Amino acid sequence: MIANDEAIVMGGISATNMTLFHQTRFRVGDPLAFADISAANGARTRTLIVRDIELDRAKQHARADVFAVPSEFATAAGLSGERDISTAQALAECLRRAGVKRAVCDRTFPGVFMHVLMAAGISVRCDLDLFQSSRRSKDAVELQAMDVSQRATEDAIELACRLIARAGVNKNGELMHEGAPLTSERVRGEIDMFFARCGFENPRSIVAGGPQGADCHHDGDGVLRTGELIMVDIFPKSKSSGYWGDCTRTVVHGKVLPQAARMHAAVVQAKAAAVRAAQVGAGGGDVHGETLRVIHEHGFSSGTPPVDAPDSWCAMVHGTGHGLGLDVHEPPLVDRGGLTLVAGDVITIEPGLYCKAVGGVRVEDAYVIEATGARRLGRGLPEGLDWS
Repeated sequence: MIANDEAIVMGGISATNMTLFHQTRFRVGDPLAFADISAANGARTRTLIVRDIELDRAKQHARADVFAVPSEFATAAGLSGERDISTAQALAECLRRAGVKRAVCDRTFPGVFMHVLMAAGISVRCDLDLFQSSRRSKDAVELQAMDVSQRATEDAIELACRLIARAGVNKNGELMHEGAPLTSERVRGEIDMFFARCGFENPRSIVAGGPQGADCHHDGDGVLRTGELIMVDIFPKSKSSGYWGDCTRTVVHGKVLPQAARMHAAVVQAKAAAVRAAQVGAGGGDVHGETLRVIHEHGFSSGTPPVDAPDSWCAMVHGTGHGLGLDVHEPPLVDRGGLTLVAGDVITIEPGLYCKAVGGVRVEDAYVIEATGARRLGRGLPEGLDWS
């Protein structure tokens, strides 16, 4: 609860602080400050303080009522020559002129801003829940941007899985493409080039074959082989909107071994159960519980492997999913103790099974939680192991 005499304050670099960007809708690589101040009549005024070279762009694109530069809030002592300190000083003077003595910040508020405001005699408290609900409940514009990101992610998944499935194979069982061994690194390179062409930042994708896939976050390296499980997990960010996509598929070149087929069938059914459970009012732990119910019904384990676990030990070792948006991992977790789902949440649902003797299987899509249940973003991809 925000008291009438409390100003809401934010600060930092909106190119990296996604809560700050979400509130201002203005992305910049220099420090900025934001103050939401209540007047005596109860009306609130949102003031954005940016560098002078960003002022015109801010007026065109940012969400605020008043736009200013730090020099407009300089005191007789002047402002620091360091941008983060001077921006914090300008914020403090802005609050002082408005008669503000108390402020509330969110969990991302930088320590330098906190220090400067408190040194100016303004008390600041941190509300850990501030802005979290608005970040979680995506509006129509955000969902459209996320659908675009998810479709691009799916296109890259299809490119990678078909490249693997249609590769040649040499006498040693190694996959070959255009006369050279097909490696995890080479597939990642194709993914990188795809995203470079369509305007996405792409962190290092996972292309993990065989035993490497038993480590759920192993990037994968070396030559890929026929008959092995190959996990492809891609999570790019749109350079234009700032929203992420996230999708995983598992592919096998050639014959699928019986144990791999069993693992895959369990994962696909667990994913379907989780999707059915992912509704407004359900807890993240409830959805995860449905995932584990199916995993256990198929005879597989869950949780951290015992110290003396044999290579044949096969289990789901992570949660069912996570929130997705302006960060690739954001609330809510779809795991034990996860928050209650609300309308507008976008989450991944990504059950997986991992076995040192066989490899890993994971199938992942992104869903928006609506009044009628979970709706998949993107165009949708096949969930099977055969991409030939």
